[in-house]
Amino acid sequence: MKRRSFIKKTGVVASAVACSSYAYGSLLSNANIYNKINIGVIGTGDRGGGLTSIINSIENINVIGCCDILPFRLEHGLSKANSKPIGYSDYRKLLDNKDIDAVLVATPFSTHSKIAIDALDANKHVYCEKTLAKGNSGIQSLVKKSNQSNNIFQTGHQYHSSRLYTHVVDLIKEGKVGKISAFECQWNRHGNWRRPVPESKYEKAVNWRMYREFSGGLTAELSSHQIDFVNWVLDEVPYQVMGVGGVDYWKDSRETFDNIHLTYSYPSGVKAKFTCLTSNAKNGYEIKVMGDKGTIIIDTHRAWFYPEGQKNKVIKDVDGVSGATAQWDENKGYPINVEHLEPSKQALLDFRDAIINNTQPKSGVLTGANTATCVQMGLDAMYNNTMVQWPKDL
Repeated sequence: MKRRSFIKKTGVVASAVACSSYAYGSLLSNANIYNKINIGVIGTGDRGGGLTSIINSIENINVIGCCDILPFRLEHGLSKANSKPIGYSDYRKLLDNKDIDAVLVATPFSTHSKIAIDALDANKHVYCEKTLAKGNSGIQSLVKKSNQSNNIFQTGHQYHSSRLYTHVVDLIKEGKVGKISAFECQWNRHGNWRRPVPESKYEKAVNWRMYREFSGGLTAELSSHQIDFVNWVLDEVPYQVMGVGGVDYWKDSRETFDNIHLTYSYPSGVKAKFTCLTSNAKNGYEIKVMGDKGTIIIDTHRAWFYPEGQKNKVIKDVDGVSGATAQWDENKGYPINVEHLEPSKQALLDFRDAIINNTQPKSGVLTGANTATCVQMGLDAMYNNTMVQWPKDL
């Protein structure tokens, strides 16, 4: 039986809320859709500032507020917007601004649940960056609040919005790779992930990813995207995970691991492996979906199909693309060509359209919660050196 626990327990409620006439009226009144949807960005570091820059190029959404507890980060975030937003040092003051229709939460992982819940209480639509929330209680509290709300909630797994990834998922579900055997996922980099700090008192605020109190490390910040993809393809969540990791290269007092190796087991019998390194960048980001008919390989913006046992077979037409044999890559196979936007921009466009059209995002609170639970399982497995089961109460 497929273990879609959050969907089973809360999906009916979420669907009823989304489809009710009351919700529809509330959504229209909350967003100034006849002009622009006004956005408040909470957390203006690298990700929040980057999303702000992308918003500048999107019609009908407008950043009118930015918040960060670090003055230099707030100044950076304000400079990214072309709309002269108001700056805040307290996110609750930003939420008090009645002109703000929606918020982007791009703060440290440990703060997501509290801020997103407060935003929903303030009648704001929410785009919450991945990973959705830290710890099972934080995840469950946020799911409960979102399902009680009439507002749109989107989790920032941007590849879930990618039209390339959507096309690949459709191909897999249509049988392109046959019966899936396994997933092999990696996101390798060569760098210590540490940011310079202007003063020592800002160490944990700037380098929060290094500390377990605030961060899920590589698992939450990188592997979560690929875990979300595997859950999406299989339409399942794993029943158990085992893994190892350590601080084995960067000896700089960090607490979160600089390398991780996780294997998740799914009810269908599929195993999915996830690796992140920070001392070797070979092949960078890559997902391999392996089946008895072939393998699909995906990076951040391209995909290939490598037929099983057909290495030298001439294929004249691949997914509607004539002459694809001329583009054969010995290591990756035939290209899968799909027009698509940069994933973060597509995700923001989807968020805008979900608000305007009162539709639930593909990357919603439920998919985000399932992935966040997988992340917590992986962290518990590595930190406690044990095999971890899917929580029984979910």
